[in-house]
Amino acid sequence: MRYLPLTDADRGDMLAAMGAPSIEALFEDVPVHARQPGPIAGLPMHASELAVERHMTALARRNLVAGEVPFFLGCGAYRHHVPASVDHLIQRGEFLTAYTPYQPEIAQGTLQMLFEFQTQVARLFGTDVANASMYDGSTACWEAIVMARRVTRRAKAILSGGLHPHYVSVAKTMAKYTGDVLDTRLPDLSATPDTADLIDAIDDETSCVVVQYPDILGRIGDLSELAAACQAKKALLIAVVTEPVALGAIRSPGEMGADIVVGEGQSLGVGLQFGGPYVGLFGCKDKYVRQMPGRLCGETVDAEGKRGFVLTLSTREQHIRREKATSNICTNSGLCALAFSVHMTLLGEKGLRGLAEVNHFAASAAAERLAKVPGVELVTPGFFNEFTLKLNQEARPVVRTLADRQILAGVSLGRLYPGVEALERGLVVAVTETTTAEDVETLAAALEEVLA
Repeated sequence: MRYLPLTDADRGDMLAAMGAPSIEALFEDVPVHARQPGPIAGLPMHASELAVERHMTALARRNLVAGEVPFFLGCGAYRHHVPASVDHLIQRGEFLTAYTPYQPEIAQGTLQMLFEFQTQVARLFGTDVANASMYDGSTACWEAIVMARRVTRRAKAILSGGLHPHYVSVAKTMAKYTGDVLDTRLPDLSATPDTADLIDAIDDETSCVVVQYPDILGRIGDLSELAAACQAKKALLIAVVTEPVALGAIRSPGEMGADIVVGEGQSLGVGLQFGGPYVGLFGCKDKYVRQMPGRLCGETVDAEGKRGFVLTLSTREQHIRREKATSNICTNSGLCALAFSVHMTLLGEKGLRGLAEVNHFAASAAAERLAKVPGVELVTPGFFNEFTLKLNQEARPVVRTLADRQILAGVSLGRLYPGVEALERGLVVAVTETTTAEDVETLAAALEEVLA
């Protein structure tokens, strides 16, 4: 296939049809600081395929591979061991092209997989129902906020300081176009979540309260009191889970009264993959099912009484009138949902609990060791597999120094909250079943040297 670029006349005709004076005008909504003012310095305007391959390979070699160095990064993306059988199964021909089945009842295998996926997510979250996945955790969080507005007919959402700042950023971006009012706050470097402050902030205009569980600092709060406070004001409680493995060890949000539970499923089956593709999880109480975005697969019987699967609800703009759609997100990350489901199936309930136990014990041992390093204070005494340390100096340059030594020490809060002085010494450390005792000792020794 030949590449036929547009002519100046072609571009002019299209701009005239759109009513735009120039191509640059199409990018007005992109902040100036995020735009590339011209060609990238040092990058040739054209090069041979061989030259490009060599250049890209050289760039790739500059990355630190997660499995080759001591790795303590988390904050919404976690390194877990994904069994080889997961990759083997999802690459079967009938699965590898997994996408939205536009003639769904013909694709019985895809529908059954999604039905099983929904069952797993609902049991994991403690909700009555779950949908057939969404784009990722951050957009699922925003969809929950919009859903709460539809249910309550209110437009004020209270976002906990413990909610991942990237999720907050996505919500702020979308709220520009919907009129939703977002009451946001910053986390404190303290041992307990901001539950009391959230309860005090709920009023008659509140549509929902959004909390992360465990939160961005690794803290685990009891959501029962907050759920009751939301119910008293006819608001909804939305719980965000970025580390689903944690639910093998701690109570589910739905069990504590959360109305909507969303999350990121990357931890199970998907892998890190440089930040994507990931898979959004979404569950809610049965009474809100018709307001739930995305698709819902159901089980039935055919004319001969045989078990079959159908697309029960699909309130997306592709399938119904736009004004009645609950979402315009068209990607349900089908292949990633399959990987999640395969991994969950291989683990089973007992295996998931065992994996969670290994994670927690390893993290507890790491926290105990790192807290002994001079200049390090453990902020979160209660956690699952992720905890926050407070260093005796700004954490961001410490992380960079250790990265130069081939140690990925964690995520500095200064990176997540630039310019917030109260958080700049915070370091979030994640420990999973892939972290060895030698990795922890390597990090502890390096911190002792750098913080001295």
